Amino acid sequence: MRDIKSNFVFGLFVLVTFAGLALASLPAARAQEIAPPVLPSGCGSISVAAGHEVTLHAYALGVQVYRWSGASWVFLEPRAMLFAAPNFRGRVGVHYAGPTWETNGGSNVVARRVVGTGCTPDQTAVPWLLLETVSTEGPGVFSPVTYIQRVNTTGGIAPAAPGSTVGEEFGVPYTAEYYFYRAEQ
Repeated sequence: MRDIKSNFVFGLFVLVTFAGLALASLPAARAQEIAPPVLPSGCGSISVAAGHEVTLHAYALGVQVYRWSGASWVFLEPRAMLFAAPNFRGRVGVHYAGPTWETNGGSNVVARRVVGTGCTPDQTAVPWLLLETVSTEGPGVFSPVTYIQRVNTTGGIAPAAPGSTVGEEFGVPYTAEYYFYRAEQ
């Protein structure tokens, strides 16, 4: 009985020690993981002001939806899933009209583009943007969000060919990375 108890205590000690070491390394890994994006020249307008830090970095995979007006394609809304990893694994939420970002837990943030900002490093993709929070709802990671950057976009630009009928909707595949900021604590 004594050997079983000794082995249990030793095993518990080893488990607690390794858990403590793992937890101690998390802040450094997390800080590196959510560093702000490196912006190319010409994209300074989407820099976030000093006093804000990245709180979440998500990868979007979805479509930019356009509606044919009879004369041109008019942007309607994004429809995308948000993921924790760059290979679109670990779904953490969705992105939709508003524009709104919502976590799986229900926390959401609605934002608007900061006037006079944006850049287009890739002419075949939607612009990189800086957005500011209009409102948040629910407790969670989005409740303190102040700014959002959309960067590293692919695709999503309006179709070149005209639509068939007025009101026709068309979703153009796109990917992007979203960086969510909060005021530094």
